[in-house]
Amino acid sequence: MPASAPVLSPVTLLRLVIILTVLAVWEFLSHSGWLYRDVVPSLLAIGRALFDLLAHGEYYFNLAVTAGEVGTALLLGGTLGLIVGIVLGANRFLSRAFESYLYYLGPTPKIIFFPVMIMWFGVGPGSKIALGTLSCFFPVALSAAAGMRQIDKVLIRVGKSFRASTAQMVFKIYLPAMRHPIINGVRLGLGVALIGTLLAETKLSNKGIGFLIIQAYSIFDMPRMYAMLIVLFILSIGANSVVGRLGGLDSIKRS
Repeated sequence: MPASAPVLSPVTLLRLVIILTVLAVWEFLSHSGWLYRDVVPSLLAIGRALFDLLAHGEYYFNLAVTAGEVGTALLLGGTLGLIVGIVLGANRFLSRAFESYLYYLGPTPKIIFFPVMIMWFGVGPGSKIALGTLSCFFPVALSAAAGMRQIDKVLIRVGKSFRASTAQMVFKIYLPAMRHPIINGVRLGLGVALIGTLLAETKLSNKGIGFLIIQAYSIFDMPRMYAMLIVLFILSIGANSVVGRLGGLDSIKRS
């Protein structure tokens, strides 16, 4: 008998329906005349702009600039956040003294600190990296602190009974036991670092994806602007998935 055709799951079907509905509504709005002309360009116009965007090396140069700034911010902010989170999670006194400040400052829009970053680090990539680092620090620190408090006390006592050094406790007990909170914090940190860096690029920059987006907006090239947003959205989903899979692969290896 011939093999039966693969059947899509209800979840996949629902996702496809949602995507097709959004595209249909978008195309309807582009031709309805309800909004100003070109505010909602047709899917064909966006597709052409997307093809033109990916066919030129200028976009890839600016993408590399933004990726470098976001990657550096994630490395710096994530490392600092991890260190602070471990310290606060391991010391109840320091946690009670300082952790509340993280909760208060964490939700604060970091773009308000951008003028300070410009004065400290100049108008070049340094100020964008600094703003991304500041944005990334808080979710990683809070996730790491919460993860430290969830570690089984038996594991900590075992490490101390073997007279493990501080570095051994961190790398052999703390980090493996709290990998899921760390991965969640890094995923959140990646998102806010990307937002902070792009916002900084739109305010004061002559290169980067944020600069290209605000440039397209300033000349009212909406198809190009939407094309860049689509590519950025897809790349963000991919980076987020890679971080999530790294945590899943680590769990599989240890099981």
